[in-house]
Amino acid sequence: MTTERPTLRTNGARPLPGPPGLHSVVTAAALLALSSCAPEPPAAADATVEEPSTEETSAAANYLDTVLNPPPLLPARLDELSIDCAIPESEDTPDYRTAAEVDYASPGWEQRIASDWSYFSSPADEGWLTVVDFRREPSGLAYRYLANDRSHDRLYEPWSSSKIMAFTAAVARLRVNDIGADSRVGGVALADLITSINSYEPFGGADGNSNAIATFLLNLAGREYATALFHDEWLKLANKGVRFRGAYATEVFTPEDDEFVSADGASRYTPEIFAAASDDPYYLTYRCEECGTDGNKAMTALAQTEWLKRLASHDREPATRHPGLEREDVETVFFGKHHSEDEDRVGGMLAGISTLLPRVLAATLRKTSVTDVEDPKAVLDDLSDGRWRIYQKLGWGPSETRGMSELVVLAHVCLPQADGGREFTLLGRAAVPGADVNEHGVGAAGIKLEALLAKSLPELLRPRD
Repeated sequence: MTTERPTLRTNGARPLPGPPGLHSVVTAAALLALSSCAPEPPAAADATVEEPSTEETSAAANYLDTVLNPPPLLPARLDELSIDCAIPESEDTPDYRTAAEVDYASPGWEQRIASDWSYFSSPADEGWLTVVDFRREPSGLAYRYLANDRSHDRLYEPWSSSKIMAFTAAVARLRVNDIGADSRVGGVALADLITSINSYEPFGGADGNSNAIATFLLNLAGREYATALFHDEWLKLANKGVRFRGAYATEVFTPEDDEFVSADGASRYTPEIFAAASDDPYYLTYRCEECGTDGNKAMTALAQTEWLKRLASHDREPATRHPGLEREDVETVFFGKHHSEDEDRVGGMLAGISTLLPRVLAATLRKTSVTDVEDPKAVLDDLSDGRWRIYQKLGWGPSETRGMSELVVLAHVCLPQADGGREFTLLGRAAVPGADVNEHGVGAAGIKLEALLAKSLPELLRPRD
């Protein structure tokens, strides 16, 4: 692929070491805005899909407004913020395997893990679900990988759920120069940026423009490096179709200057940052020749859950740590450590919008229907002494390319005292025909995903022994 010479905001900086590169999430607006990525019209088959009734459209719009868009429900006890989850130690079992047994550092680990890719009973046309279930054994953390209908390795567009990957890839590049997630750029705390990415609201020095912020981070990390983290540089996935080579928007967050300053002021670094996504020589247009209809940021549920699972186990599983990241970097991702707001506020993935997951989890633990749970937060607080945690990032949009409205939920869940204590990482995805720009179809996808989770989470959380 030929490219023009990249435009860099250098400010006299030294270049970042290693290959430039990153991943992309394109919202519906971005699909239209990126002129080189103009989506194709829906396939002819999509035109025959029946239009939703007024009642269905109203229900979908209501679900979007009342479940997907609201700020998260938060646990009562936030006095001790730690990613570690208080799950009890259990006896060794072949149903789970430790990192030592799997050897994640060697390619082909997907064949060595304990897995059941048809564990959940729902067929794939009801939505996709992949879960990495944690277990603490005498020899360390052990895992089992579960999915429905072998949906774990299918390519899809992750939308904004991949912004977590953009942030960690950017911080990993900065760490080479002694700059971490506790730093500020142009006076804005990186912790404010990751919180605003998740909340879609202004936070501290961040303006709430999630797409612009994430594109800035991707332009900093570089698309070749970000993609390489899925492959040889870290995850070593067998699926070579996973890529992170797009963008989230044409608008890019622009701090007052590009100098990163550590919290103590001891370290300063001004990296080279691409001014526009297309300036990155490893950027691909949305409908590039090899991209197909999945776009330039295609991922799989296994890729995303494995990335987040490894972040969640950072302290407990040294063998699989994200290259370059330190504990405080991961804590910034999960709960916004080092943000500039009132210290009692939480950020990061704890600030991720939506009440979908707590609704379904509360219903599952109470063994009732979602509609019968009036106060999910109260249920979860009661069952965990207020110490439950849901770290989440949603992504959604109407895709004219595929003629579908899609929703992706990426989350790490800690449920102390539920079945003695449960911890897991999940990726849920649902899609419905139609790509209306007002995103009502996203609400319909949310209703569909809730039904999948309401059916599947009881299968996950039933007693294991």
